[in-house]
Amino acid sequence: MGSIKQVIVVRRDLGMGTGKIAAQVGHACVLGAEHVRKSHREWFEKWSEFGQEKVVLKVSSLQELDEVKKHAILLGLPWSEVTDAGHTQIEPGTVTCISIGPAPEDQIDRVTGHLKLL
Repeated sequence: MGSIKQVIVVRRDLGMGTGKIAAQVGHACVLGAEHVRKSHREWFEKWSEFGQEKVVLKVSSLQELDEVKKHAILLGLPWSEVTDAGHTQIEPGTVTCISIGPAPEDQIDRVTGHLKLL
């Protein structure tokens, strides 16, 4: 098994401020890590042991985010979705970002390698 990383993919079409994006990414990191801790313990443990690598990428729409999510599902990668509670800048139930992994880097790169850094 190679390197393990977690990727967060954030929608940029919502006009979220920097703090809001940071909060949503934080939610995605925790949700994704907890999911993998339960479903792929060996990936979680290796990821935890070697620095918990995270990469934050961007997409321009919900449609693009859904395409990334579908590709992750097709490859059997663990993913988690963040929907906003609607207390501040975003309408309740709005999907803001997804987490993929922690999972093997080469598998995640097949899904997200074409995306740009946030």
